[in-house]
Amino acid sequence: MTWRRALVFVHRWLGIAGGLLFIAWFASGIVMIYVRMPDVDANDKRAARARLDYSSARVAPVDAIGQLPDRPTDVRLAMLDSRPVYRVASRGRITTIFADTGEPLLPLTPAQAVAAAGAFLDRPAGTLHYDAQLIQPDQWTLQMRPLLPVHRVLAGDADDTVVYVSDRSGEVEMKTTAPERRWAYAGPVLHWLYFTPLRRQAGAWAQTIIWLSVAGCVMCVSGLAWGITVARRSPYAGLMRWHHYAGLIFGATTCTWIFSGLLSMDPWDWHPPTAPTLEQRDAVAGGPLRLELLTLEAMRTAVATIASSTEEKEIEVVQFQHEMFLAASDRLVPVRVPHQQALAGFDDRRLTEAAAAALPGASIADATRLSAYDSYYYDRDNALPLPVVRVRFADPQRTWLYLDPRRGAIVRREERLSRVNRWLYHGLHSLDFPALYARRPLWDVVMIVLCVGGLASAFTALMPALRRLRRLARRAA
Repeated sequence: MTWRRALVFVHRWLGIAGGLLFIAWFASGIVMIYVRMPDVDANDKRAARARLDYSSARVAPVDAIGQLPDRPTDVRLAMLDSRPVYRVASRGRITTIFADTGEPLLPLTPAQAVAAAGAFLDRPAGTLHYDAQLIQPDQWTLQMRPLLPVHRVLAGDADDTVVYVSDRSGEVEMKTTAPERRWAYAGPVLHWLYFTPLRRQAGAWAQTIIWLSVAGCVMCVSGLAWGITVARRSPYAGLMRWHHYAGLIFGATTCTWIFSGLLSMDPWDWHPPTAPTLEQRDAVAGGPLRLELLTLEAMRTAVATIASSTEEKEIEVVQFQHEMFLAASDRLVPVRVPHQQALAGFDDRRLTEAAAAALPGASIADATRLSAYDSYYYDRDNALPLPVVRVRFADPQRTWLYLDPRRGAIVRREERLSRVNRWLYHGLHSLDFPALYARRPLWDVVMIVLCVGGLASAFTALMPALRRLRRLARRAA
């Protein structure tokens, strides 16, 4: 077998095996330009909550949270059933503890779940229907494992709305409608192979995506190599000639999309994560949360200071350089001196010093306050907080830390390899380049044209592939 025949053989049979998958990827990619997985709107969640009232709290955080087996990494104050609660995150799990008794939230009854759903939807509970308690996630709660079990409640409205109430938070954590579910199946679910039986097995799902992407890359490279070799005079006719030229035009884009899709799975841990390490978080905070400083009296005064000027429904406990604060949406109140005027945030000097503590021994190249997103810290939905202070280091990894002045915490970490991954993954997969990504509908048009070109390349090979398979079947018979 010559190398030319080997190229044709590899490309042909990988294409036959994965042709339908490629069609699904391109078609669902067009849908994903406009559709995402269903989610609950943060503003709707906030509207369903009661205004924070800490006056009935009788148990200090250190006594309520100290009973948990794992170290808390995030503590928030909120209300549930007109009672103050501590919502605590530890090891990726959420625990809700009542601040008036110190008792953890027990599993919800169906009536309680329906009542929570009614408050969220602003509808009488009697109009809703309790469906089931889910111990294992269904299609729409696959990313909610820390909040399981959940209760599924049906609204019975024209949109066939379904909400999911968590036993761990006591709140609605997911909302879907029939149109959202239909479009999600046509878009993200199909594109990511996000089918429940496979996705529940996280390791198997990840390896499936990785090795399908590797096979797709080999298919594209072998096809491009062969197509370029015979580009001057195509040896094909009919649909195969169309496939030849469509592959020449759109094959490179297809290859980069598959390769960048492979990188989305972070195969073989080739680049560092963008979340700060526990040691870096502790260096900025000054160690684990010092819950013993959160006395009931200081907490009541701090909450009252915040609530006197704004209607807060959730307050976060923040620790910055050994000091404890309560953080609202736009202000900070020091717990040690709760009568002190609320702060708008931490200044750049203190944040830069904290960043230096997170990377001891590394020299700082520069520190800049960003009021707009840069090429690495950004969000199309503008959900990431601004402003942030970006501190760049001259260490071997060329580390960048982004710190939120309102919380005094690292919100993103970038290193040289993670920045390379940003361009290889987001840049190639979503054409996420500043000159194009922010210019819609130009970006939409480019993406759709390239997806349609990929579809043309896959479709023109489909019928010849079926004919070849039929011939082989007849010979085998």
